Amino acid sequence: MTRKRDLDDVCGIAQAAAVLGDWWSLLVLREVARGHTRFDELTRELSISRKVLAERLKELVDHAVLERRPYQDRPVRYAYELTERGRAFLPVLIGMQDWADRWLLGDGALTATAEDGSAETARVRELVGTAVPPGLALTGSDGAGHDVVAEHSAVTVLFTYPATGVPSPLPDSWADIPGAVGCTLENRLFRDAWESFRAAGAAVRGVSTQRTDEQAAFAAAEKVPFPLLSDGELRFAAALRLPAFRAAQQLRLKRLILVVSGADRVIRHAVFPVTDIPAAVDEALALARKVAGAATA
Repeated sequence: MTRKRDLDDVCGIAQAAAVLGDWWSLLVLREVARGHTRFDELTRELSISRKVLAERLKELVDHAVLERRPYQDRPVRYAYELTERGRAFLPVLIGMQDWADRWLLGDGALTATAEDGSAETARVRELVGTAVPPGLALTGSDGAGHDVVAEHSAVTVLFTYPATGVPSPLPDSWADIPGAVGCTLENRLFRDAWESFRAAGAAVRGVSTQRTDEQAAFAAAEKVPFPLLSDGELRFAAALRLPAFRAAQQLRLKRLILVVSGADRVIRHAVFPVTDIPAAVDEALALARKVAGAATA
């Protein structure tokens, strides 16, 4: 027993479990990543006792996973935000989600899509009516930082996709993964319809977990006029619990489309799963026009 405990002292898995292995600690991090940063918000979202929540928050702050920031003076109240150390844990959360979606809530098959009655589909549909958390800026293919919700547009159309094959080749087995093929087609269709989206008052954002340099090379080759955003650190995925899958040892976003109103950042429509890409792009344009029209009515 002594030797095992000594080995645990230098085992990263054991040390991580000591800090983050508790059920409530993991769920607190999940909710903070989703933008629920205040004590009362966390209590409501988690249905947790105030005593247990206070204990978990203190432990996460003590380990520098969260930090407290005052948002009110009298009385002093704090919001809890992820530190750099906490943000580095987000890929682990999405990895846990992917594992559970595949092996506990699914049948174990590797897929880049989902069935209508799946847990992933239910989560995506629950996004409608909720707000995209503020402060979600990702680096774009143009090298600039972009809020995932365009600041000066009546509506933002966000589409996530697994990966393009330019400039880095896709894994040999890519075509065998249901739903994985079609990312270049999807980008081209949104590119070709971009002027129509602009005329409707809609901004377009494409999001994948590919590196920024890969996205930049693809955007230049395909003359993509809107920013492609890199969610390599999975901040956006964690904020919305987006469906993902692992291929070639990399977590990749499943294909979906979100239509978000610009004024309040609320998700008005979600298209998932995307099985017919041309039809989904047409649907996104129709939904964008509908949301933009409601905003100006």
